[in-house]
Amino acid sequence: MFQRDDVLALEQARVFEGPAWSFLGLEADVPNPGDFRTTWLGSMPVVISRDTDGEIYAFENRCAHRGALLVLDDFGNAKEHTCVYHAWRYDLKGDLQSVAFQNGVQGKGGMPETFKCADHSPRKLRVATFCGLVFGSLHDDVPPFDEYLGEEVAARLERVLNRPVEVIGRFTQALPNNWKLYAENVRDTYHASLLHTFFTTFGITRLTQEGGVFISEGGGHHASASYSRVLDGAESAYSQQAIRSENDELKIEDLSMLESVDEIGDGIVLQILSVFPGFVLQQIHNCIAVRQIVPTGPDTTDLHWTYLGYADDTPEMRTLRLKQSNLVGPAGFVSMEDGAVGGFVQRGIGAAGALESVIELGGHECQTQEFRATEASIRGFWHAYRTHMGI
Repeated sequence: MFQRDDVLALEQARVFEGPAWSFLGLEADVPNPGDFRTTWLGSMPVVISRDTDGEIYAFENRCAHRGALLVLDDFGNAKEHTCVYHAWRYDLKGDLQSVAFQNGVQGKGGMPETFKCADHSPRKLRVATFCGLVFGSLHDDVPPFDEYLGEEVAARLERVLNRPVEVIGRFTQALPNNWKLYAENVRDTYHASLLHTFFTTFGITRLTQEGGVFISEGGGHHASASYSRVLDGAESAYSQQAIRSENDELKIEDLSMLESVDEIGDGIVLQILSVFPGFVLQQIHNCIAVRQIVPTGPDTTDLHWTYLGYADDTPEMRTLRLKQSNLVGPAGFVSMEDGAVGGFVQRGIGAAGALESVIELGGHECQTQEFRATEASIRGFWHAYRTHMGI
């Protein structure tokens, strides 16, 4: 499942191009008419664009002529898009408008009389927006987006993205592993305080804190949350087991990074939420970010991070968010380990293609649980994956 090219090709057809909603970007990426952003639907390059009618459209970033990328810049503003190869011209919806020398030169050459621009455009995606997020799907039978999310996941998204946001940073992280290993990682509440020394040492999240995991019907989406409150009698659980991730010698000079403001008002200090197949929303203290998982090969993945602040942030809160952004990412105090451990798995299973991993913590079901010492949400991912893949 993590090694074969044919599996990855089937995933593109049945998951990313199948009846699923994939994250494409933010409404804040394209606030004005003509604004565009290039993004991905699995391995398919995509353009999202805001037209003069105010609506957001998404289409394959591929000229219908010879298949060249139609839009080369990551972001920008344009009245139309013209392919650099042969100057075929498209509007902001992705509809072909004209072909260079369509009628030839002096009556010679050109397209046949049967050629019609309307018959030749890149593939169009259905678009759904929710809480400032833009999702897309190529499939005609994908459920409406609110139904796809379900009420519980929608509520947990709205909990964090409860007002307009601004982008305060972004980067792309190259991961040396299959995309599904990272999809497992973000659903894995078991590892968070075992792998991440910073989490445990500074008490950001531990399995001994109150919390739980919500898993959607069908298993594909999840939200895990932890509170600052410690479970009764659990204070010494880590020291009793001599777990590596609690390190009394680890120090931090600037303790202001560990400050936390309960701006949502529910006492949750950490929430990680996923939407199948490749979207992640994080709230770690006051560090808010969205992540997009993009497969680039059977053993490589690009992880696109976008840090967010609320548009009405005070200067002090914006400074705190920027400080806390150092917690996550490829060099983050917390999550630099996530960039390595997937590669450890990819290398470790090099000769184990016929064998299995063990995902039994917390039982065998993929259902909501009021604790986080569980792998239920990983089982949920695989349940949804099997449904989409037909296996």
